[in-house]
Amino acid sequence: MELPRNRFKQALRAGTAQVGLWSGLGTANSAELCAAAGFDWLLLDAEHGFNDVLGIQPQLQAVAPYATSAVVRPPAGDPALIKRYLDLGAQSLLVPMIDTPEQARALAAAACYAPAGIRGMATMTRAARWGRVRDYIQRAREEICVIAQIESVTGLANLDAIAAVEGIDALFIGPADLAASKGHPGQPGHPEVAAAIEHAIRRARELGKPVGILTLDEAQAKHYFELGCSFVAVGIDVVILARAVDALRARFKGGSAGASGY
Repeated sequence: MELPRNRFKQALRAGTAQVGLWSGLGTANSAELCAAAGFDWLLLDAEHGFNDVLGIQPQLQAVAPYATSAVVRPPAGDPALIKRYLDLGAQSLLVPMIDTPEQARALAAAACYAPAGIRGMATMTRAARWGRVRDYIQRAREEICVIAQIESVTGLANLDAIAAVEGIDALFIGPADLAASKGHPGQPGHPEVAAAIEHAIRRARELGKPVGILTLDEAQAKHYFELGCSFVAVGIDVVILARAVDALRARFKGGSAGASGY
């Protein structure tokens, strides 16, 4: 059996812009519903919200039949957690709070087998198709994409050094935590934060490193692509649902909550 190809990583290498969606509802049905929309990539968020290691696997299975690539965000760069997500079959990991090149090197090592890394050996896993991918140990890292999320003043200061770490395939700028780190919590659109984000995107591109970001503003998303972002998440499932429900209720504000309110 052949090792599954990582379409997301291939597109990053080809310089193809990829539009994504953030998924935090934490169920296979919600992940499949979003994947069926045809986004290039879907972020399964296990840092915030309901997701955990066991909850991610059915979501990976639900997304697999579609053209959408699953990207998993673990809660931290813990090697034990990374090992489990990779064994479940996650091929792309977006790891939060990477502030230093030392953290980046540890992250890269966690995603790679010895002697180049420290990932624990196992082939009777979903990632290796239950032992059927004969050369999994030798080739796994080819199809794994490791993304370092930079979201602090320290991380920005170390952007060049983080980008230079072998095994870091891409960078991701986290606007919300970056705003807080800069003293503007809840204000990712603050001029100082916006300027820092644009500088980081341009610098990543100068270094030849693919870079991504999340924004809920359509015009801003297009602007980030124009600046050189390779992958941009343009929505969050929880936010989309909440806004749609609120808007629907607002249109019937004059009626009662029951059917007789029509």
